[in-house]
Amino acid sequence: MLNAMQAWKAWARLAMQAAVTGFETQNVMTLRFMRLAAGGARAQSEANRMITEKVLALGEAQGAATLATVKGDKSHRVATKVLRVYKRRVRKNRRRLAK
Repeated sequence: MLNAMQAWKAWARLAMQAAVTGFETQNVMTLRFMRLAAGGARAQSEANRMITEKVLALGEAQGAATLATVKGDKSHRVATKVLRVYKRRVRKNRRRLAK
């Protein structure tokens, strides 16, 4: 029973981290849409950056998942490592866009 409880806690912790990251992502989306709505060169640059970043983030997340899986990590650890990739990028974008 202890193993089941530990697994449940691990997935619950991951779900909370995902929810927080989701809220932060909404904030970044709002900041991005505001920049895009303003138009001009900064908007064009942001649109290009947005597409490039998504492709790079996907590749980095796939790499993190593959490495964790090959190392034999449990599924919740693999998911946590993938979420960490996106969380880091979201926070970096929030800092950049909030300037």
